[in-house]
Amino acid sequence: MTEFRFDPIGIVHNSVAGPLDDIWAHIVSRIELDARFRPDALQGLTDFSHVEIVFLFHKVSPESIVTGARHPRGRADWPLTGIFAQRAKNRPNRIGITTCRLVSSSGTQIEVEGLDAIDGTPVLDIRPYMREFAPRGEAHQPKWATELMAGYWT
Repeated sequence: MTEFRFDPIGIVHNSVAGPLDDIWAHIVSRIELDARFRPDALQGLTDFSHVEIVFLFHKVSPESIVTGARHPRGRADWPLTGIFAQRAKNRPNRIGITTCRLVSSSGTQIEVEGLDAIDGTPVLDIRPYMREFAPRGEAHQPKWATELMAGYWT
């Protein structure tokens, strides 16, 4: 298998020091691009209300990676579910993706609201959110997923 290397494009700055659940709705994060980028890398981004942030769960140790099934959040009352059927941080490549509200952009920094990444998280990519990339047709999910996410953005 070919080995790939990702170079982070920036870093997250916010008030959240460690992994937490169910707190993210009003967390404002600043993403600072690294020195290889100029302000024009963000030109036009403020024409969008939301951005997708691709980031690395950098505090997840290789020993805690899950490659099979587990109970989401360790809850035995939820079904045993494969890692690719959940959004857990202990994923094989430790990549997270979140759609956030874009608050502002200045120089080589943006502020977003609702990014579920902790302070110091490496950012791999920033993409504008476009409705046309949202699901086409009705989306559905299992009951346990609805229960799990009930307080996530509060």
